[in-house]
Amino acid sequence: MLPVPDDTTPRLAGVLASSLAAVSGGGGGFDLPPVRSALVLLVDGLGAANLQARAGHARFLAGRMAKRDVIRTVFPSTTAAAIASFATGVMPGEHGLVGYRTLEPSRDVLANQLNGWEHGQLPADWQRSATLFERAGELGVRPIAVGAPRYATSGYTRAVLRGAEYRSGTSIAERFAAALGAVAAPEPSLVYLYVPELDQIAHAHGWESDRWLAALEELDAEASALAARLPRDVGMLVTADHGVIDVPEHRHVHIDARPALLDGVRHIGGEPRCLALWFDPTFPGTERERVAGLWREAEEKRAWVLTRDEAIDAGLFGARVDDAVRPRIGDLLVAARAGVAYYDAREANRAPERMIGQHGSLSDEETRIPLIRLGAFAR
Repeated sequence: MLPVPDDTTPRLAGVLASSLAAVSGGGGGFDLPPVRSALVLLVDGLGAANLQARAGHARFLAGRMAKRDVIRTVFPSTTAAAIASFATGVMPGEHGLVGYRTLEPSRDVLANQLNGWEHGQLPADWQRSATLFERAGELGVRPIAVGAPRYATSGYTRAVLRGAEYRSGTSIAERFAAALGAVAAPEPSLVYLYVPELDQIAHAHGWESDRWLAALEELDAEASALAARLPRDVGMLVTADHGVIDVPEHRHVHIDARPALLDGVRHIGGEPRCLALWFDPTFPGTERERVAGLWREAEEKRAWVLTRDEAIDAGLFGARVDDAVRPRIGDLLVAARAGVAYYDAREANRAPERMIGQHGSLSDEETRIPLIRLGAFAR
């Protein structure tokens, strides 16, 4: 059975919006009290299950994660879609970043949603929604984003962090210090602090690796020190964009081994845990139904197989999917529910098959994320 989103479940799209409301006095979700400034730490790849499983290595954060402090990210559970929802307060069906690699219909090319701007594949207005940082500026709240230097001027940063003043820090410690300096200033502020290291290590070595544990311990120590030094009128939240599961090589599924599954397929996008397939426009509807049936027959025990319309009707991309966004979603979606990852051995670049840590699908491990309250938000 497809895990259809519950409209009452708190979601990542509400985190930054509620933090801004707590600063500006506009009301918001999550029952956050009024504060002078708010700091939101987003740890890429730190799912609730990952944190709970390694609680002994993150005693500060895990010890402050109550049962209510688990929310859901977006679908697909991937950084491009999730952080865009975090930064705009709307679901992917509205902002338009609906996956990792999606179709740019006007050019009939697949575009990476994190770096497609740099390759000239995506227009400046591809991200369709105003950001909460822009809204903060209008309300007299200083919007600040703190991240690694290499993201400062990226197309993705310009698209989803519009309106924010970007401050850089090479190490985790430098970024935490910059965030503390931002909220310590007297004016009201909304500060977003991004930590990508755990996700990067998980992809390369797995989230169960010693390297990932070491990074988690460093993160936990920095979070503890930062929380202890926050001014009393500053609230802090800790969340993530998605969780991670490890997929060993013997759990790889090569879709090209069954050519019938690719009949009529023009583009294969998405990512290994959530494939998106686009048929050739001339491929008949009856044939599309036949291929979808073959996918279900072959993979229903280890994946959810949905047509675009089924996914939209189920609310996976949010209650509203704009007409311009619909063709960016695959005609057929294959979202892994077992511990597998899908690859195409015909690809010229086989490097992605070396990834261990994976995400993108609908499993609890990938979609449940923490929302830990610290500082004035914990009182």
